[in-house]
Amino acid sequence: PLPLLDPLPERLAGPVLIALGDDVTTDDILPAGASILPLRSNIPAISRFAFSRVDRDFPARAREAGGGFVVAGRNYGQGSSREHAALVPRYLGVVAVLAFSFARIHRANLVNFGILPLTFASPGDRERIAQGDALSIEGVRAALEAGRDELVVRTGRGDIVVRHDLSARERAVVLAGGLLNATRSGALASA
Repeated sequence: PLPLLDPLPERLAGPVLIALGDDVTTDDILPAGASILPLRSNIPAISRFAFSRVDRDFPARAREAGGGFVVAGRNYGQGSSREHAALVPRYLGVVAVLAFSFARIHRANLVNFGILPLTFASPGDRERIAQGDALSIEGVRAALEAGRDELVVRTGRGDIVVRHDLSARERAVVLAGGLLNATRSGALASA
């Protein structure tokens, strides 16, 4: 069965698990192919392949850290519309992706699995974050519930402003921890 995911906490904190460039594809996030296809219903097993084309240590690092953040450039999640490319990182504890832009379908999949898609407000801010950096975002739930579209990310190199463009319905889904939770809890009734 689809794993139940925790609701979004008030504070997001953790390391940058992986820092990537532009045009990250869903195949970069979770490769397709004969070795993976038989595992598509086994989320723990398929999670061993997350980002394996670009960093084979990502799954172990994510599990050891208890989750964290993904940082990327432009057009994150381009390619096929496979939901597993969002589900598997969420299963491994990814709470947010910070990027300049997202491929439309993948952005929707991130939201549906409770991952917060955030965009950099300033072009130079991406360069101020590296893999391994500790990040935190305070007051996330309150900001989303109030409809505020800017959040402050605390880094070891100063604060960075990020934005989201979530609709009221999408905010309800992310706050609930994903579409399945939002549907079960009735959170979408008021959104």
